[in-house]
Amino acid sequence: MARRKRKPAVCVVAGLPVIQRYNDVLEPVYEADPEGRPVVHHRTVDTLGIMLRVGTITKDMHDAARDFQAQFTIARFDVIRCMPLMRLPGGGGAADLTDAQVDARCRVGSALDALGGLGSPAGGCVWHVVGLQHSVREWAMRQGWGGRPVRVEQAQGILVAALGMLAGYYGYARA
Repeated sequence: MARRKRKPAVCVVAGLPVIQRYNDVLEPVYEADPEGRPVVHHRTVDTLGIMLRVGTITKDMHDAARDFQAQFTIARFDVIRCMPLMRLPGGGGAADLTDAQVDARCRVGSALDALGGLGSPAGGCVWHVVGLQHSVREWAMRQGWGGRPVRVEQAQGILVAALGMLAGYYGYARA
């Protein structure tokens, strides 16, 4: 028996049509423009937000992942590489790190050590999915663990287990 696709639900909010599809990663945001007219913006929901909303992870796991993500960003592990500034007068090199960045790198390193290191399944998954903000599917297909791809269901299980361990490490786990 063939599956039927669900039709998109169309509703009207403030006189504006809003289309919501099943398993949509877009969320409508209702605002007013500077002149007071209602507008609808759509924003994407990240992997962690989807998992929290569906109930795959707990609020503690989500908060621990956000803490790791913040430290990862402060540590500048996710910077975009540009033209080297060494050619420009007054340009600094890549080795110029602030004390906050060095401290954040130490905190990210100790969190990864608690997960078993970057070479472990939990550490690699958290690095790519939470830190670099890749999707679980992308990590499973490209990176996997030990250079071998894993199934998406297994990758999601690895992420859930890793976030549970991360919540315990950051002290979010409740007794």
